[in-house]
Amino acid sequence: MKKRDFLTMDDLSIDDINDILDDSFLFSNLHKGWQLPHSRLIANLFFESSTRTHYSFISAETQMGAKVVDFQPSTSSVNKGETLYDTVKTFEAIGMDCVVIRHEEDRYYEQLENINIPIINAGDGSGNHPSQSLLDLYTIKEHFGKFEGLNLLIVGDISHSRVAHSNITTFERLGGNVKLSGPEFLVDRKDLYVDLDEGVAWADIVMMLRIQFERHKDKFDFKADEYLEKFGLTKQREKMMKENAIIMHPAPVNRDVEIDSDLVECERSKIFKQMENGVYVRKAIIKKVFGEEF
Repeated sequence: MKKRDFLTMDDLSIDDINDILDDSFLFSNLHKGWQLPHSRLIANLFFESSTRTHYSFISAETQMGAKVVDFQPSTSSVNKGETLYDTVKTFEAIGMDCVVIRHEEDRYYEQLENINIPIINAGDGSGNHPSQSLLDLYTIKEHFGKFEGLNLLIVGDISHSRVAHSNITTFERLGGNVKLSGPEFLVDRKDLYVDLDEGVAWADIVMMLRIQFERHKDKFDFKADEYLEKFGLTKQREKMMKENAIIMHPAPVNRDVEIDSDLVECERSKIFKQMENGVYVRKAIIKKVFGEEF
């Protein structure tokens, strides 16, 4: 049987997406009850810093009864010049059933074609973040019950955001509308650009992104309060939003930079709900790559 990788949203059909979202809903109701029917050994290889994605995968894996190996690059043979391929091939050779990988290189998985165990992409460079996209979709559907006709505004550092790149085309494929805002030099889809105030009033979902300082070679020259006033979600802009519109953010949140701190946990914010939903979605992804059934 051909192994099942989970690499990009573009690899998933609409039916695949809906299947994962349906399974996520079931996991949200099963809580911690459903276990993988076969013993599984899963290695998490995070070459970039991560809190939510990393530990959400660990939570999902552990709750499903998998045995988890948490790889630490800083104490590994990566420091001796070992390639990514040889690292992953080693984990395959010593008996892992699956690897979850976060890496700073765009499309790192293209060099792993000869790996014979499933690869779950937990984020590649500025390219793809499919599990985040799915948890965002799940959160949106949980609130609105649909995607068709909804308006999604994504604001911030679009050009460096794997979250934005995964969400734009997927949301459009599902029948939604997408516009982008933020500093114009950080928006790489000029055809979707909109003035922030106009976009906030138009949107059903306002998704804020942080400035990814670690990906900027030059110092970012906006002060926090200046950025918030020009490109952030202030209390004044929140009042422009539709009555049933929601606020989202993949986190980590830079409070009082891209969003007023008081809005992070306001009534319309789904930021921490996204984190909760991430566990259900990642359980569904693991179930899918192993080809298991409820």
